[in-house]
Amino acid sequence: MLSGRSFPNLETERLNLRNVGKEDIDFIFQLFSSEKVCEFLYDEEMFVNRNDAVDFVEWNAEPEEKGWNRWVLVAKDSSRPIGTCGYDSWDKTNNIAEIGYDLWHEYWGRGYMKEALVSAIESGFSNMGLNRINAFIALENVNSIKLLKNLGFKQEGIYRDKHLFRGKYYDHYAFSLLKREW
Repeated sequence: MLSGRSFPNLETERLNLRNVGKEDIDFIFQLFSSEKVCEFLYDEEMFVNRNDAVDFVEWNAEPEEKGWNRWVLVAKDSSRPIGTCGYDSWDKTNNIAEIGYDLWHEYWGRGYMKEALVSAIESGFSNMGLNRINAFIALENVNSIKLLKNLGFKQEGIYRDKHLFRGKYYDHYAFSLLKREW
């Protein structure tokens, strides 16, 4: 581990990535209560009140102890949070974790998430000692599929009935990126 920490704050050309904190509750509520942002997020209901965001921040607090995190993506030019990304489901025995991400819709198509994920992926391989990073994407989420393929992720198949959401099961594409491919 380069930093001695699994989830250090990160910096890119246009972004600062810092672990989510109490100062982010209002942004997290805005992000996850947006129908546009949550369109393909079948693993959890949209946030309906500020307490949902409080719970999210508390769940992701103390990432070094828990073994999962969520970075808030802060645009350097405005100091505004614009999205999140992070790791979950860390299998330390096999050096595998799942990456997830979301971006406020006004910033879609500008390369911010690619920039953030490059930094997060590099951190996963170097600071967490990962050999494999998994990602699961809703079949209809064309932009996210393009992003992962652009980053070198391999589409391995379909994870059938991955999430039960509002009474319906949803399939997801299973993607992975191996350290040797990065």
